[in-house]
Amino acid sequence: MGDLREDRPPPDWAGDVSLGVDAWTQREEPASPPPAVPADPVADGPEADPESVARTILLDQLTGRARSRKELADKLAAKLVPEEIATRLLDRFEEVGLVDDEAFARAWVAARGPGEHATGRRLAPRALAQELRRKGVDDALVKEVLEDVDPDDEEQSARVLVRKKLRSVARVDDTTATRRLVGMLARKGYGSSLAFSVVREELAGRERPDEQQPDQPDQPEE
Repeated sequence: MGDLREDRPPPDWAGDVSLGVDAWTQREEPASPPPAVPADPVADGPEADPESVARTILLDQLTGRARSRKELADKLAAKLVPEEIATRLLDRFEEVGLVDDEAFARAWVAARGPGEHATGRRLAPRALAQELRRKGVDDALVKEVLEDVDPDDEEQSARVLVRKKLRSVARVDDTTATRRLVGMLARKGYGSSLAFSVVREELAGRERPDEQQPDQPDQPEE
């Protein structure tokens, strides 16, 4: 056996266990980290001006339909717009007519209240008043707008609602039908006096399934 040479240089992995394992197993070098994504000068630019952001929020909210001032203020608050900026912008939008609680209230009543051309739920003034107050419209303004509702339109809308429901109560007795129909009108804000009057008249004029005349047999020819 030859003499061991103690003066030969140590291997590269000496003193480092992981390098030694690499030397024996020929382990591949760990993958290089992915290259850094270059900075986006637009995305990394200065933060948007809070007033510009608030103005964009207001314009987006007003697209499609009018909204009350309170609705818009609540939306700005939810987006953490400072109150000072929100108030200043809402005042400005009122000055130019983009925010108008009276116009909003009248449009709301026209769409959802009684009337020949109503396209919504045909609510009575009492129910409309509750909705408008929840949206922050001033009580005095609500009263002024609802004073323009024609009582005849209110009665006619109640009749339309009852007639739509007559089929659903066609096979129940008058007492049950009256209770259901009056309850439906009450939920839509119609007063009990008007509701009972309309329901009574509409039930009196309905044709019951058991009252339909049977087909008459053919008469013999003379």
